Amino acid sequence: MKKLDNSTEEIFCAGFGGQGIMFMGKLFAEAALAAGKHVTWMPSYGAEVRGGTAYSMVKISKKEIASPVVTNPNMLIVMNKPSLLKYEDKLKDHGILISNRSLIDTIPARKNIKVVNIPMTALAHALGNTKCANMIAVGALVKHSKMITLRNVLSALKEVLAGKEDLFLLNKKALEKGYRI
Repeated sequence: MKKLDNSTEEIFCAGFGGQGIMFMGKLFAEAALAAGKHVTWMPSYGAEVRGGTAYSMVKISKKEIASPVVTNPNMLIVMNKPSLLKYEDKLKDHGILISNRSLIDTIPARKNIKVVNIPMTALAHALGNTKCANMIAVGALVKHSKMITLRNVLSALKEVLAGKEDLFLLNKKALEKGYRI
């Protein structure tokens, strides 16, 4: 498999509103900023917000970024089947697709991408809260990222969830589980 250009990473996260799509994007951005990278983060909500389509775009680079728009990401997280069907073709050749097998019964059609297919919702349920499925996705993506480290993400998570120790610990477990998988 061809190596990705590691001077810029473009991440696209998609799913239903309420699955933590915006939180994922913001967390990636905060972690990259803490690492001294140039970052853009652009969220988008569907008309219905909770339950509607939501996506978040993040660019992380060692150099300045001209536009926040991500049209062909090299990393794609899809939390549900409609997002896979809508965005799979936008992923760059040799890109990485992180897919929620718990809610997606379709195998991606493309052969020129790396697929990391994890039962995120089921794993999150086993941890005690299905809402932390997004952190399993974050951990899996960080494992494949050249620009974001687990240490930076954990630090950003602790900062974002300051004063919410139980929530931090649950999300930390989910993040680490995704990273190990």
